[in-house]
Amino acid sequence: MRTTRREFFALSGAVALSADAAPAKAHFFTPFDPQARTLLATLSLDEKIGQMTQPDQLFLQSLDDIEKYHLGSLLSGGDSDPKTGNDLVSWTELYERYQKRALAAKRRIPLLYGIDAVHGNNNLIGAVCFPQNIGLGCTGNAKLVEQCARITALEMKACGVNWAFSPCLTAPQDIRWGRTYEGYSQDPAVIAPLGVAVTRGLQGKSLNDPLSVVGCAKHFAGDGGTFWGTGQPKGNGERYPLDQGDTRLDEATFRKLHLSQYIPSIRAGVGTIMPSYSSWNGIKCSANKRLLTEILKDEMGFEGFLISDYGALQQIPAANFKEQIAISINAGMDMVMVPEKYVDFFTLLKENVAENKVPMARIDDAVTRILRVKFAMGMMDPKTDLMSIPSATKAFGSAQHREVARQAVRESQVLLKNEKKTLPISRSAARIHVGGKCADDLGNQCGGWTITWQGQSGETTKGTTILAAMKKAISPSTQIRFAKDGAGAEGATIGVAIIGETPYAESAGDRVDLHLAPEDVAVVQNMKRAGIPVVAVIVSGRPMLIEPILDKVDAILASWLPGTEGDGVSDILFGAFKPSGKLSFTWPSGDSTSLHIGDPGYKTLFAMGHGLTY
Repeated sequence: MRTTRREFFALSGAVALSADAAPAKAHFFTPFDPQARTLLATLSLDEKIGQMTQPDQLFLQSLDDIEKYHLGSLLSGGDSDPKTGNDLVSWTELYERYQKRALAAKRRIPLLYGIDAVHGNNNLIGAVCFPQNIGLGCTGNAKLVEQCARITALEMKACGVNWAFSPCLTAPQDIRWGRTYEGYSQDPAVIAPLGVAVTRGLQGKSLNDPLSVVGCAKHFAGDGGTFWGTGQPKGNGERYPLDQGDTRLDEATFRKLHLSQYIPSIRAGVGTIMPSYSSWNGIKCSANKRLLTEILKDEMGFEGFLISDYGALQQIPAANFKEQIAISINAGMDMVMVPEKYVDFFTLLKENVAENKVPMARIDDAVTRILRVKFAMGMMDPKTDLMSIPSATKAFGSAQHREVARQAVRESQVLLKNEKKTLPISRSAARIHVGGKCADDLGNQCGGWTITWQGQSGETTKGTTILAAMKKAISPSTQIRFAKDGAGAEGATIGVAIIGETPYAESAGDRVDLHLAPEDVAVVQNMKRAGIPVVAVIVSGRPMLIEPILDKVDAILASWLPGTEGDGVSDILFGAFKPSGKLSFTWPSGDSTSLHIGDPGYKTLFAMGHGLTY
């Protein structure tokens, strides 16, 4: 039985939206249907299927394939960089080469070009990288989050790219999941206004503003609620514990926990939505007509288009790729991310239509949705300049952009513990002893989805490490000594152990054990043996199990993955600003027998909303 739109809003009670408010919705894209349908009527089946096809540029066999297959979109996946270098000039040349080829084709239908700009334009060396979403969730500052997204859009348009796969509206329920840091919170009520903020920041006051990019709410839906042991197969007979697994919930609970946060972003006009790799009660989201068409499009009134995740159709249980395509398109998928198999997709979807396995009405609906977004973006106006924006190029990586990121860093810091007023540290302390693998490592403090898909330790891009920021902040008479293992702290005024995780993304970040690494515990122990006060700064993509150091340190600062501007952490350590961050997740106790929120064995060390100040 179908649920009416009014009933849907009533069921989705986790966000403060009443059923009576449901019909009050602006139409961002359907007003462009007359133009979209006029163009649609002139397109051949080949041209329509081309609009539904998105290869990764890394696997594009020929520049001429843009016209040969009438491609409507390209993307650069996490490691799909220009061959000439990973800098602004190279990215600009890459994008403009492809867009100019599309504009030289017979139809002149421009390309949407998508990237995972998830904490800034994080693919490019020199771009400003903001705190990962878990940190932004702790700020409680939607206006600031919108500023961060606006700068992300500007730094994308500096090279021309026009589509960000963001905001991520997941509500992670088990912090062992490798994508936890992509979520703002475990609570949809915290997530919802931040999703709106990112949508507004990316898309601006109007999508046809040359400095706007189209957003993509993801991953619809339930990707943060997968159950332990149901993750994607590793290929060796084993599975990842959580990533791309199965969310097993009744519909009412699923709506409240994993659907409700999408409503405000849809009502704010988000142009695209990406279905999840994961499943809901055993059915892949990319194959779930109930979820994609009946709920998302019909009930929630989503007017934009759906883009599949990277190669996601190949995970749908079916006899072959041709059948997988038919299942997903019929379920409501509009554009398909087929990184390498774009020729196969083009050919097989055409065969499905010829054999009446995919109706023309479904093709026409998908292409209408894609075209209406392109018209709304102003892309179809022949007078529109679709290339890089000089003013954005000048601002790329600028001091002004970095200052906003620095503010986001300091507002994201959560002071968990502060005995004997150990923090803030005096700028004129005689000697500060710093240790830990995350103290002077830009890659560690940025995390995954930074320059490369998985991220990596080391000087991966331009920015300021926490140690470098601390050295800038102290008085001329103060000494800072650094030993990665924390040794040699004797005689220091205070010790600062900057410890935590090294970069990861997606399934590679799934963990069985979230205890701090032995090397991190050793840093604290080496400092504590010196008989000095010790501060632990935890750089991580999720709460860690910290009992081995809890009683050994005098203060604990949850720094999350702060990005390129380590000065924001230093601002809090030295008291230039008082800490204001509040936990957007509960912080579990190490004696929990389960880390899935709501399980009987889950125990809390610090409650959601906890956060001290000076």
